[in-house]
Amino acid sequence: MAGAPTLFDRRLLDQHRARAERMAVAGSDFLLTRAIEDLVERLATVNRHFEQGADIGSLSPALVEALAEAGQGGVVERIPIDESEALPLAAGSLDLAVSLLQLQWVNDLPGLLAQIKRALRPDGLFLATLVGGDTLNELRTVLTIAESDIRGGAAPRVAPFADIRDIGALLQRAGFALPVTDSDRLTVRYDSMFHLMRDLRAMGATNALTARDPRPLTRAILARAASLYAERYADADGRIRATFELIALSGWAPHESQQKPLKPGSAKMRLADAIEAARKDAESRNSEEKGGE
Repeated sequence: MAGAPTLFDRRLLDQHRARAERMAVAGSDFLLTRAIEDLVERLATVNRHFEQGADIGSLSPALVEALAEAGQGGVVERIPIDESEALPLAAGSLDLAVSLLQLQWVNDLPGLLAQIKRALRPDGLFLATLVGGDTLNELRTVLTIAESDIRGGAAPRVAPFADIRDIGALLQRAGFALPVTDSDRLTVRYDSMFHLMRDLRAMGATNALTARDPRPLTRAILARAASLYAERYADADGRIRATFELIALSGWAPHESQQKPLKPGSAKMRLADAIEAARKDAESRNSEEKGGE
């Protein structure tokens, strides 16, 4: 964590999560369910058996249980992320590391990724899903406008989540081989902004920014934001839309058996020449087909 900015108050985040466990709102775990299904499916495409794994930071045993039910991952231990963000993992101790919907709350994400890569044995696999930058853009917009209108200024109320390109660069920086990232956008509809905010509280995903404004949002601000939300982001039936972006990522601990990218300048043919050769080949085939008619 040395030198990393403290974006999130992890103690407050823990308080929000404890409140979420007490709330237990039915259906509010839809993001976790979606992420688990996706990760299990991605792991099933890997023709490998992993003996020793770790679930990094997950609050629920649901992922470990799903991996066991699918017969994937071998022994998977749940490893918490505490305030220090130091993982109790020995170098080269894992074949597999997974993480769901927790990396977006990490203050030193480059450092945590480096720790995970260090814990993997050569040719070990890292799979994760985290919340991406387009998440809750509608809520962010209306809260900012409403607070500015009433207070004359606005504090950040929705965390700034990472962009997919930044995540790919961080995987490379941490030393992962064959890094891959992709994103999935979900549009979830609610009766009102307040129903959306109830789900966020039930997820333990409310504002935990260190630079948050200690003043709570007033009824006037919330009413104005809800009105703006309905005006700008409601469908014909009056229900509002909320965007959630899930970024899936994977990377391998380097191993000599893995495919290596070609070195710059090592190609045997220029791209332009390859395109021209393909065009001539296609023309030749078309000519032969017409001649045979």
